Amino acid sequence: MKKLFSLVLALSFVLLLAACGTSEEKSDGGSEKAETTELVVGASNVPHAEILEEASPLLEEKGIELKIETFQDYVLPNKALESKELDANYFQHIPYLTAQIKENGYDFENAGGIHIEPIGVYSKKYKDLSELPDGAQLIMSNSVADHGRLLSLLEAEGLIKLKEGIDKTTATTEDVVENKKNLKFDTNYEAALLPQIYNNGEGDAVLINSNYAIDAGLNPLEDSIAIENSESPYVNIIAVRKGDENKEAIKTLVEVLRSKEIQDFILEKYKGAVVPVSE
Repeated sequence: MKKLFSLVLALSFVLLLAACGTSEEKSDGGSEKAETTELVVGASNVPHAEILEEASPLLEEKGIELKIETFQDYVLPNKALESKELDANYFQHIPYLTAQIKENGYDFENAGGIHIEPIGVYSKKYKDLSELPDGAQLIMSNSVADHGRLLSLLEAEGLIKLKEGIDKTTATTEDVVENKKNLKFDTNYEAALLPQIYNNGEGDAVLINSNYAIDAGLNPLEDSIAIENSESPYVNIIAVRKGDENKEAIKTLVEVLRSKEIQDFILEKYKGAVVPVSE
């Protein structure tokens, strides 16, 4: 009886050692999944969500599981960020973020610039801005944060002149002091509707943000009759709630989006219609 008890005890001890060994092998061998950090980022469909999709495998290698929420407008992504439905958003440029913070009291920070989308002028009727007739109707976004950008483009093309000494990123149509062709500005449309307005042949020219132009199948470099140069200050950024810009996951997101792999992807896919930045 004693021998039987000793045998059972010995077998139990061996099984216990085997179990411990299996546990250690899992731990040392890495067969168990390493912990991942989930990051939910809101973005416009094009190019932002496409760029994030390309970055997703690179982020996964760094322990970040990226979830992308797409939006069709410029208002909801900031509301979702404030309500903590998102960890970050990627759709807006710095002047727009500044205006939104001032208007809505958002406590947001710019975590880093990623790319520039040169804005363009499109027309079904004319092939060059110089062909626009006297009193031509220019249809623009109703986003006041974009007006200074559009007016600066028209000024650079010699069609208008803005007041001296103003901050051109906040300029409005009221700041136009010289208008050689008596251009009429129609600013009553949502930015997302502008490609359809252009396709309908409305107005004499339509000023369209490149993300909406690309999403509608337009090529900003080939289809526009005028376009911003790459020195535009309107850098599209990763926006986060204040304090989150210091989180490792957010820093890694910006680092990956600025990596050579992603910059090469942007240049290859968008052929200059979207221009990557490195800081």
